[in-house]
Amino acid sequence: MADNSSLVGVESLRQQISDKVIIVQILVILFLSINSILILTFFKKECFYTTTRYILFAVTLLSDSFLLFISNIMLILNYFQFTMPVWLCMLMSVGAHLYITVTPVTLTAMTLERYVAICMPLRHGELCSRSNTVNCVLLIHGLSSVPFIVVFSMFFATASHSFYTHDRVCSIQIFILYRWQNDIRAGVSQFYFVLMVITIIFCYVEIMKVAKAASGEKKKSTWKGLRTVILHGFQLLLCLLQLWCPFIETAALQISFKLFIDVRYINYLTFSLAPRCLSPLIYGLRDEQFVHVLKSNAFFGLYRVRPGKRGLPA
Repeated sequence: MADNSSLVGVESLRQQISDKVIIVQILVILFLSINSILILTFFKKECFYTTTRYILFAVTLLSDSFLLFISNIMLILNYFQFTMPVWLCMLMSVGAHLYITVTPVTLTAMTLERYVAICMPLRHGELCSRSNTVNCVLLIHGLSSVPFIVVFSMFFATASHSFYTHDRVCSIQIFILYRWQNDIRAGVSQFYFVLMVITIIFCYVEIMKVAKAASGEKKKSTWKGLRTVILHGFQLLLCLLQLWCPFIETAALQISFKLFIDVRYINYLTFSLAPRCLSPLIYGLRDEQFVHVLKSNAFFGLYRVRPGKRGLPA
């Protein structure tokens, strides 16, 4: 009787896992499709790929899309307990770990761009030139690579050569062999967290000062920029909280594997998927110029089939 009850419990757990995986696949496909449309729209008009804020927006879209793809694969492998050699997991984890950090760092750069545009308008063209933007993108990836370089440097220094050929369920936790490594990783994450929060608060306060002193059209534009910074702040908060997820998941794993699976699933939905769906809302759908090009591309065929309507191309 106990064996039957155990089998029923295992089957129930498998069904729950399958349902969760299906839900995640639907959301990931939806977000990747939206991001793909926005990326194609970005390349449709020259002013988009020559303007700093649109370039940084495209970086977040590409970063989010890659992270959704690779983290989704790792999530499926984890749910069904597929194992792979440690060296192969390392290659996957490098990409995931890098782009977990690229998005919040890029959001911080976008916030600084709004600060320069509103608080230093006369220097905006100079500071946010195309060449400076390219250098900024390179700097973003350089800064974002520091956390995973720290993690894997500690792993290379402590792991035995035979460990690389072992088969493991792929997770960043397998590269943390000692408690002190986890402490250093936590310290780096906290440093990035504090630095980005200070930057966001500084930009918000400075833009608020300009908003209060502005008048007319400038006041309207400034308050719109302030709302964008607030949305960036919320999105950045979700992204930064994701840096804490591995520590929460490690604690959950020590209690039970089922709790670990549930916590990882909730973290993935809340701190991986949710922030990634905000990027299209904040810039893609709130920017009038971008929306205009997006609509003309999306509904071009519909316009063609209604030539008789005034104002539409025949």
